[in-house]
Amino acid sequence: MASKVYNVGVIGYGAAAKVFHIPLIEEVPELNFYAIVQRHPTPENDVSKVHPKIKAYRAAEDMVKDEAVDMVVVTTTPATHFELVKLALKNGKHVLVEKPFVPTSEEADELIALAKRHQRYLSVYQNRRWDQDFLTIQDLIKTDTLGRIVEFESHFDRYKPTTAGAKPWKTRIEPGGGAIYDLGAHLIDQIYLLFGLPQRITGFLGSQRAENPGNYDDACTVLMHYKDGMIATIKVAVVSPEASQLRFWVRGEKGSYKKFHEDCQEAHLTAGQKPSSPGFGIEPQDHHGSPTPNHLLTASMALLATHLTTPTGTLTTLHNNTLTPTRHPTHRPTVPKTYQAIYSQFALAMAGKGDVPVKADDARTVIRLIELAKQSSNEGRTLDV
Repeated sequence: MASKVYNVGVIGYGAAAKVFHIPLIEEVPELNFYAIVQRHPTPENDVSKVHPKIKAYRAAEDMVKDEAVDMVVVTTTPATHFELVKLALKNGKHVLVEKPFVPTSEEADELIALAKRHQRYLSVYQNRRWDQDFLTIQDLIKTDTLGRIVEFESHFDRYKPTTAGAKPWKTRIEPGGGAIYDLGAHLIDQIYLLFGLPQRITGFLGSQRAENPGNYDDACTVLMHYKDGMIATIKVAVVSPEASQLRFWVRGEKGSYKKFHEDCQEAHLTAGQKPSSPGFGIEPQDHHGSPTPNHLLTASMALLATHLTTPTGTLTTLHNNTLTPTRHPTHRPTVPKTYQAIYSQFALAMAGKGDVPVKADDARTVIRLIELAKQSSNEGRTLDV
């Protein structure tokens, strides 16, 4: 018997819908890209010209009343998430919403309760759980390759010293805005998935740009303190003039893993590739990194060696009391271990064959940690979680 096909309605037709959602929906046999809400099409940006077979609506209120729609995907700006998700749930739709979930944990609680009351599935698009370097780190921790983790650094650093070309909602203060909601939500989610809730949290939010008329928090550093002494640090920067940006640095008693460059799935999707395209999500070999020559591994030369080799994915492990660095390729993506997994798993959940890809309760916890980090920054003190 053929699997049931679920009709998907998308709210919003911006970059998120075009790059991160519609291409993935179209890759899942159990899903049908059925409808979309585009409020203000233009001759240059009209979804009906690109997808002439789908139903185009001008208002979300109209689309959610379409009984043929099974699942709604909310891809609009964070400040709109709460009302749109609530609207879809009240009309009996399953919902996947872009991160950040909603601006406040109180709103998250209301939506979670509403989804349970209407017996609908609710999930959040935390796609960075399927980044290949993050999957690599999961494997390293699961296999105890690094031993007990003592420090975990996760970065989203870029060199964008001006707001030129930035989306308007990313340059002004509004609910769910700022670097900690935009990119920090991904990093906090990954750490929470690996290690659970921290015991305490310290936040530093602010602006690195010389000109920031909207007083927007374009950068953040958050320290997550764990009971066993481990500290996990997330950093989002817009003034980081590096040729190769650090992504992860994980240190344990038995070894360390340092990774440069971002996961390449976003770049591949932006270029028009899909998860079924040959080579999708596979990083070029020079992103795997080069081992530091053993003859340079002296205490006085360790830092210099790092700069000489510019490693982008280096695993250092202890063998016979000697620290040995080697190039370590990132996880080789296979379906479903790419961003497509989010939609594949959601389709299975609707069919009663599993759970949603990201639990709304997890996403609510991420929002609560963001709230605490903001409070910590405002008050200048570390807070208990």
